[in-house]
This record gives sequence, C-alpha cells and structure tokens, in this order.
Amino acid sequence: MVLLALFALVAGAATAVSPCVLPVLPVVLAAGTTGGRRRPLGIVTGITLSFTFATVALVYVIDALGLPGDLLRTIAIVVLLVFGATLIVPAASARVEALLTRLAPRPAQAKDDAGFWSGLLVGLSLGLVYAPCAGPILAGVITVSASQSFTAGRLLVAFAYALGSAIVLYGLMLGGRRITRPLSRHSGRFQMATGVVMVVMAMAMLGDLDTRFQTAIASHLPGVLVDPTAKLEKSVVRMPHPSLGQAPDFTGTQRWFNTPGGRPLHLAQLRGHVVLVDFWTYTCINCIRTLPYLKALDQRYRDNGLVIVGVHTPEFPFERDAGNVERAIKQNGIRYPVAQDNKYATWDAYGNQYWPAEYLIDAKGRVRFTHFGEGGYKEKEHVVRQLLAEAGHAPRGAMTNPHGQVADPLTSTPETYLGTSRTPHPPGYLSFIGPWHREPDDAESGPGSRLRLQFTARRVFLVLGSPGRTRSLDVILDGKPYRHLLVEQQRLYTLVDLPRAGTHQLELRPEPGIQGYAFTFG
Repeated sequence: MVLLALFALVAGAATAVSPCVLPVLPVVLAAGTTGGRRRPLGIVTGITLSFTFATVALVYVIDALGLPGDLLRTIAIVVLLVFGATLIVPAASARVEALLTRLAPRPAQAKDDAGFWSGLLVGLSLGLVYAPCAGPILAGVITVSASQSFTAGRLLVAFAYALGSAIVLYGLMLGGRRITRPLSRHSGRFQMATGVVMVVMAMAMLGDLDTRFQTAIASHLPGVLVDPTAKLEKSVVRMPHPSLGQAPDFTGTQRWFNTPGGRPLHLAQLRGHVVLVDFWTYTCINCIRTLPYLKALDQRYRDNGLVIVGVHTPEFPFERDAGNVERAIKQNGIRYPVAQDNKYATWDAYGNQYWPAEYLIDAKGRVRFTHFGEGGYKEKEHVVRQLLAEAGHAPRGAMTNPHGQVADPLTSTPETYLGTSRTPHPPGYLSFIGPWHREPDDAESGPGSRLRLQFTARRVFLVLGSPGRTRSLDVILDGKPYRHLLVEQQRLYTLVDLPRAGTHQLELRPEPGIQGYAFTFG
C-alpha cells in the first residue's frame, strides 16, 4: 500500500501538469495571485482536503443513494458556473468575499496568516471541481472504494494523489504571483476575466469538450504522464505456473475455420509451439472487446511459434449456425484457427465456465497459465514471451500496443436476459409493455410492443435478430429519440454510446417480429 501511495503521489503531480487540469488551472492561478502571502498555502490545503473527501466519501454517498455516477462532474460544472458568474459581477464578488471573511476563523496571528483561511475556503470548493479530472490511479481508487469496505490504506492513496497535485499547483501559484504582481493595480479587471474563463470552462465541460481534448492529447503525451504505474505493472508480472496439468485435446468439434482445407487441429501436431486457447462466442461483448488484443498477439508472435485457437462455444441457439460464425470471423478480421464447439465437448474437457476464457499451453502440451474475463493483457503477453523463450523462440523487439474498447468503471447494471429461463429481474428495472412472445432464450415483439429499462452505464448493447427480413427498431433515451436501427443479422447491436457513464431511462420500440436475447453494458 505504501508503494501504491508513492505512485499516487507521482500520478497526482503528473495530473497537475497534464491537459486534464486545464479547466481548473486558470482558476487556481488567479485565486493564488490575490490576497495575503499565505493564501496559496490555504488554497492547496483546501484542495487536498476536499479532493480527498470527494474521491472517497462522496463516492460512498453516491453509491449508497443510487445517484447518477457522473454526479461529481455535474457538481464541478455548477461550482465553476457559480464562482465564475460571481467574479464577473463586482457587487456579487464583494458580497461573497465579505461572507468568506466572516466565515473564516480569526487566528491570533492574523497578520502572519493573512489570506490562509480565505484561501482554504476557495481551495475546499476547487477540490470538488478538480476531482472529476483525476487520472488512472484515482479512477482505480474510486472503483475500489465504491465496491469494497473502507480502509485507511485507500484513504492514504487518495490523499497522496491530492498531495502530489497540490505540491505542483503550489509551485505554479508562487510563480504566478511573481509574474502578476505588476498587474495588481488592475485586479478588478483581472478578476472579471478569470470569471469569464471559469464560465467558458464550465460550458466546455457541459459539451464534453474537455474530455474530448484530453483524449486527443493523451495519445501524444509521454507514457509517464498518461500511466505513471505502467513500469510497476510490468515489473510485477505473475510467472507462469510450473504446470496445471496436461492440456486436453480439441474434441467433439464441428466446423473448423482458417485451417488448411478446414481440417481440425490437434494438440499433438502443435507440440513445440506455444498455444493460446480462447473460449468465446460472437455475441458476447466481453469476448468482442478482447479480440483486438488477441489479433495483435497473433500478428506479433505467430512467426515466433505462437498458435492461437479460438473455440467458439455458443450461448444462444443461432450461434450454432456455421454461416453465422463464419460471417462473424470475417467481420472481426480473425485470421487464427477457430473451432465450433456446439456440443460443449471441448468446453467440458477443460472444465471451463466463462466467456472469454484463455488457457496458455507450453511447447510440451502443459497448461501453464489461465485467465478468465477481460483485462490482464500485458500480463498475458509477458507469459507468452516467457513460454516462447522456454521453447527456444525468444521474441525480439517491443511488446504489442493494441487499443480496444473497455467497459466504463462506473457501469453497475448487470447483464440482462429477455428469455424466461434466466433469473427474474427486480421490479421496475425491466418492463415488458404490450404483446411479447417469450421463449426460454428470447422474447419476440408483437404489435405495439415496448421495452423499458433503467441502466447505469456508458454503453448499452443488445443481442437481436430479425428472422426472414430486415425490421426497424427505435431507441428512445430519457424520453427523446436517440437512434433508429435496422435489425437483420442475429448479432450484438449497439443501442447507446454516451461520452461517460450515467443513470438513464431507455425505451425500445421494435417493429413486430424482432427477437431480443440479452442486454449487456459497458
């Protein structure tokens, strides 16, 4: 935990000089260039305290009350608008300043502490504004804190992040004072200009311009600013297990794709190679999100002796259709071999229970490493390289650097099935309106059918099909038309794709005859 706190300190300092802090930086500099000489210290103290509170305590409150996940960002925008408007109007600014003066404690050595307490109050409000732009370590802190019990260690990490940012901001404010001291005679105009900047920044955040700008710039920043813990992640790689047993062969399969003549593969003929077995199904969003990383491994290490074998084990009846599987393989640009496992024979031979699931097999046919679900991509690649080195085919050059879609960490709505064979949903969570013909695996719409769903996520996906012909589907989000879809192939469709996660109301208005199978979120 101490090491993580150290990296949080570094990440906080990096955030203070990254594009993420742009909405706050002008405000901090302006606030620090006025008032007593202790005002900058008061500001950074307030930022550190309220930032830590916002990223730990408020997360618990928001989660407990079931409030929207983007509430902190909304609070930040409101604070920027209110403070900006106050600074633009001199009379309002004077009243607020007088109020802050009365609220601030009056210590005995007021002369020495001039400006500290008013700066502290300003910093306390700015910490709430600063919280939504935190970097990757803070995102992890929020996710872990909201889902697990509170500990002093998690508080330490959040505090270290805030402290790292505060130290850098304090230095910037001290430098700003030297630069702006000659402008003190025009402080009124400077204050109004700062208010305009705050309002403009708030409007930009309302339009998500700050997040778009940050995303565009981050890809060109040095890696240490974007991901300060990347080197730590590379150094704490779990070694492959000496042996998890001899790998089962591919058994009970139907069609094979991307093999010479469509002939099946057997592990005996792959001895000397490192084999990665990936269990997947083509409508599974978790499987789809792993494909860019698998394809990158295939392209990078195929010549070094890596063989990836996708085992397509269906979840829904239509996924047993070889034509559907072949179409999905082509649409996703998969070049490595894929086997149909319609009867779950290979799935059962491995004792598998998950989509996606990956088993790494060494050159002697032994299972050395397993991973279930998304993520862990760098760790898996390290293991691939180690197993290739053991086989005498040590790869040269850098590791892969693919980019794929990841689930928003604030997503809380679980996978939701429309068929009758699955677990029933809580009242008010999912509503079938009008005539629906429900089967164990799906629900088919009738005349005037509607489907309403409350979700907390950034993206919403639904497995759909339209037997016989193309049909239309209208997507209504929060009472307003959002998207018009044409449904034909039985596959996963994207219904909603928002800039960030939040809680929303979704209504679907399908043409009669559309079949729905399962919602997933991310």
